[in-house]
Amino acid sequence: FLLCLNLIFSQGEANIWYFGQNAGLDFNSGSPVSINGSQMNTYEGCSTISNSLGQLLFYTDGVTVWDRNHNVMLNGTGLMGHNSSTQSSLVIPKPSNPNIYYLFTVSEINSDGLRYSVIDMSLNGGFGAVTTEKNVLLITPASEKLSVIKIDNTDEYWVLVHGVNNNNFYAYKVTSTGINITPVVSS
Repeated sequence: FLLCLNLIFSQGEANIWYFGQNAGLDFNSGSPVSINGSQMNTYEGCSTISNSLGQLLFYTDGVTVWDRNHNVMLNGTGLMGHNSSTQSSLVIPKPSNPNIYYLFTVSEINSDGLRYSVIDMSLNGGFGAVTTEKNVLLITPASEKLSVIKIDNTDEYWVLVHGVNNNNFYAYKVTSTGINITPVVSS
């Protein structure tokens, strides 16, 4: 039983949290410990990603991306999320490529749709950069609600967003070949 639990929780990608008004928590010890340094000041949604050892890579409010040293990442401003979107951003690793991350954003009040940007952690001396593949539109309008589901026994994901003024959920599959821009629509 203990071995099984250790295998389930052996990854540290979610061990560091930055949120709110310069707030942060570190779960690497198993219990939350307050940490300082965050440059983020957001009312609602945000995302943080660490490596498998629980070491911070970057964090975002959906508008700006900060690197592990709390500096604005290269090309890390002007994202089309919003600091008052309930789920302004979501970060997932590109399957089969440990240096690439997809950053999905949704704005407030359904204004800018679901978009994604690519972050390459091999750039800028390992501190990462948002590439020229930035603010790529997937669907508009889209609600402020955004979620990701890892597909069992794979390294693939579904990214989900709810439509506006309808009962549709839009699911975008993310695989090692990239993001399938044709969603699966469920009503």
